[in-house]
Amino acid sequence: MNLVGLAIPRAWLDALARGLDRLQPAFLLATRLYVGWQFWKSGWIKVTNWPQTLDLFHDEYHVPLLPPDVAACAGAFGELFFPALLFLGLFARLGALGGFAVNALAVISYSQVLLAEGFEAALAQHVLWGFMFLLLALFGPGPIALDAWIARRRRPGPL
Repeated sequence: MNLVGLAIPRAWLDALARGLDRLQPAFLLATRLYVGWQFWKSGWIKVTNWPQTLDLFHDEYHVPLLPPDVAACAGAFGELFFPALLFLGLFARLGALGGFAVNALAVISYSQVLLAEGFEAALAQHVLWGFMFLLLALFGPGPIALDAWIARRRRPGPL
């Protein structure tokens, strides 16, 4: 095979692909743990500093359609529940979609800051997390997950 003027033997490309394929389970697990941890920390801070959380939802965060107290409860719940699903790999695609929704709502609710000049890095972090959530929703949690274990147990065995 010729790639930009370099002759790369097909066996090398196949070996590279096999090596990268072996890394997929660990990569999907690491992705679940990393993005879940970012949101779990935020949810934990919300519930352990509830008066401050309520102040933020009343004064800073502008969640559409929800009263501030309801939005605070929903936000804390989403930031703890969906990461827990990702950590376990249980209903992980639901966890990833839920995390994506929580992330999107955070950007919308705090857009006056995140879309302002000088906060490009903070917005980029939310974009990265959104991408990670979508990757997990589209490709699933991988074989190192309760979802995969349950699927293996449900497969009918040989007759």
